[in-house]
Amino acid sequence: MKNNILFVLAILCMAMSYGQSGKVYDNLSMTSKVLKGERRYAVYLPPDYESSERSYPVLYLLHGAGDDQTGWVQFGEVLRITDTAIKNGTATPMIIIMPDANTGRRGYFNVGDWKYEDFFFEELMPHVERKYRIKGEKRYRAIAGLSMGGGGSFMYALHRSDLFSSACPLSAYIGPLTLQDLKVRMERTDQKFSEEDLKKWFQEHNALNLIESVPAKDIKSVRWYIDCGDDDFLYEGNSLVHIAMAKKGISHEYRVRNGRHSWTYWRESLPTVLGFVSDAFHQY
Repeated sequence: MKNNILFVLAILCMAMSYGQSGKVYDNLSMTSKVLKGERRYAVYLPPDYESSERSYPVLYLLHGAGDDQTGWVQFGEVLRITDTAIKNGTATPMIIIMPDANTGRRGYFNVGDWKYEDFFFEELMPHVERKYRIKGEKRYRAIAGLSMGGGGSFMYALHRSDLFSSACPLSAYIGPLTLQDLKVRMERTDQKFSEEDLKKWFQEHNALNLIESVPAKDIKSVRWYIDCGDDDFLYEGNSLVHIAMAKKGISHEYRVRNGRHSWTYWRESLPTVLGFVSDAFHQY
């Protein structure tokens, strides 16, 4: 009788464990001195977060232009996809931070008096890594994003390769391909820039330039997964990055699948991204 009771309890515990779901909070905020106001973010917490005391690796997941911190939650189905990946063992339990950079054409970069990149590194990361049980080391930190957020993933991992073990730009805007492209883009903002400022910004925010200027050993310290659809309007830039990395002997995964610039494509990308960053978390 006792053995039967223990068996039933064990089955119930297994069922409860399997039925656990992660949680998403998509309207959190913090005060930014850098950006002089409140900035929102969303967080995914893995299924066992509340029942454990351990710390977790973290993925910073960036949205695209026109979206906000709810993009990956609502359209990217991050809760369902991540829960499934964790349950089937293809991804390790992790915390996912999704910041809001819904700021028109300025996005994740420092543009004039809009210092979003400074905010990200100086305020957002320290804030969430204190608030949640996050392992605050390069080996347990990854970054990914789509479109404008893919560009953010490229820039952040190239600017601060000391902080991320892996980077996964999806359908990424790799930065202005020419200085003229940048001039046209900046004309649409309310900022004024000198010719010298524009040239400097171009060098610091074009992935191809950074692949040439950043020491190869730094770029190689990041595991790269680059994914862009064959019918995506940003296909050319991603292909050029692939070629530039190959020429410099920088190991990376480059995927071109059937698809365009759409949430259907990115939802299909996310399970692979979760597995890829999990491999980085586990390799040490």
